[in-house]
Amino acid sequence: MSKRIFHKRQLFCRLGEEVLSLVFPGRCPVCDEVLSVGQQICSSCRPFMLRAREPVCMRCGKPLESEREEYCMDCAAGTHLFRQGRAVFLYGGQIRGSLYRFKYHGRREYARYYAGVAADVWGQWMKSRGIEAIVPIPMYGPKQRVRGYNQAKVFAQALGLTIEIPVIDLVRRVRDTVPQKELDYKERKHNLKNAFQLQTDIVKYRRVLLADDIYTTGSTMDAVAEVLLRAGVVDVYFICISIGEGA
Repeated sequence: MSKRIFHKRQLFCRLGEEVLSLVFPGRCPVCDEVLSVGQQICSSCRPFMLRAREPVCMRCGKPLESEREEYCMDCAAGTHLFRQGRAVFLYGGQIRGSLYRFKYHGRREYARYYAGVAADVWGQWMKSRGIEAIVPIPMYGPKQRVRGYNQAKVFAQALGLTIEIPVIDLVRRVRDTVPQKELDYKERKHNLKNAFQLQTDIVKYRRVLLADDIYTTGSTMDAVAEVLLRAGVVDVYFICISIGEGA
């Protein structure tokens, strides 16, 4: 896709969002109340969305207790296939309910707020990594048809519009898996084996950014990164909406 076509698409998407916001006002990601035109969160609710701030793990982005630490215990003990990752919010409190509504109650408009904060907090980090495309973590087809959308892709699209980087579905999930939160570390690795495949025979991007809603151990990111690295991608980074505290 040429830059000219890409920027035209960006413009049309923004105009479309503005028109839709006039007809269907968005809702606050914290209190879920209807917002005024142009708002993405109530001013009184903004302090309740706790951001994942420095110091963070140099690899996965989990917040750390001390600036003297470089890695969380998980990253210090193991080897990830992704190069580096960052998160927008610290999982817990109001973000927990916000993400639940975003995923299961159709509150796709929340993504604009998530993406705006992501660009504000980590925009320079993403720019410095030379990201060429954003790749949403895919859902299994039948599950997505039941839900009606993939929350990771909704977030990725909002982020792509904000930072002007194309969103590409390079990977598909070809096998249904047990929710990762229900498994231990070893079970998570086995659960995702051969769960992802490339959508295309040729991958022209060298540095890509995976996008997802929640980061736990990084097993999903590693599984998708493995597929992309085998296809010739040089560096795989990730950004997620929320992450747990470092350990």
